[in-house]
Amino acid sequence: MAAPLHLAATSNQTMPIGSFFRMFKPKDRVFFYHFEASAANVLKMSEDLMLIMASEPGAQRTAMMERLVLQERANDDLTHTIFQELARNFITPIDREDIHALAGSLDDVADYILASAKNLELFHIDKPDETCRELARLVHEGARIVQMAVHHLRDLNKPNAHQQFVIDVNSMENEADEVCDAAIERLFLHEKDAIHLIKMRDTYMMLEMATDKCEDVANVIESIMLKYA
Repeated sequence: MAAPLHLAATSNQTMPIGSFFRMFKPKDRVFFYHFEASAANVLKMSEDLMLIMASEPGAQRTAMMERLVLQERANDDLTHTIFQELARNFITPIDREDIHALAGSLDDVADYILASAKNLELFHIDKPDETCRELARLVHEGARIVQMAVHHLRDLNKPNAHQQFVIDVNSMENEADEVCDAAIERLFLHEKDAIHLIKMRDTYMMLEMATDKCEDVANVIESIMLKYA
């Protein structure tokens, strides 16, 4: 028996193209929440790094170091969770390779913050100098910019949303380069203890690398936002 005319007309209608693509639009924004949690954790680690670089050996520094280790492990867990979600979800809010790159770059910041703090123990540096404290401050500034940049991922379609944090992180990283270079130059001019010179140079360079990793995060986010602008 033929279908009623009005039903036949309805069944032959073509689905609007917008409705078709909405079927495949990711509804799960879980990746953004994980990225924001990772960025917040990195920011907290940078705060503890500043405190550690202003401390001397003792129970307080030991407690802060233990907390930093736990925070770095928490960041590892977040990175692992992101990779699990990536394997589980066919449709993602941004390209899969971008998710992988951003998770990895955030984890790198956490790794270098922890490594910078651990140098005090590995090299038996009792009292970090002004350069260590200044570089730790710049790491913290970089982590603050990273957190802001990660939150901007929710504004993918907003024109030029990435510009200011890219300018800020580049300025921070350039300042860190200058601080590190000047400090290393002073070491080679004035430090007579070769072992101490190597210890401090490596500590400065590890801290400066942490600022580089902050810049890497911002560059990944800029690339994502330019792609979706």
